[in-house]
Amino acid sequence: MASKNVQVFNDLNFDQEVVNAEGKVLVDFTAAWCGPCKRLSPIVDEVAEQLEGKIKVGKLDIDEAPMTASKFQVRGVPTLMVFEGGRPVQTSVGLVSKAKVLSLLGE
Repeated sequence: MASKNVQVFNDLNFDQEVVNAEGKVLVDFTAAWCGPCKRLSPIVDEVAEQLEGKIKVGKLDIDEAPMTASKFQVRGVPTLMVFEGGRPVQTSVGLVSKAKVLSLLGE
């Protein structure tokens, strides 16, 4: 479950919320069955809180949004992608530290 600063992205809202968004968007591609995803989730929540108002943060369950996961060639979870100008500019696969997440965002 996402925190109050973390949106839920899906196949229906992804273009509107991410591709057409102004500024940077951090997308956490995740899955309910994924252990490392569960460990990354509170880190993503902390980053969302820390950067509230600066960067949009959201999670996308690859099982619930398979078209979007496929479109961006997500082959493993967790995958973090930073979008800017409608396209991915940074990608990280696997469990990472908060410092790594912030560095992906240029913070």
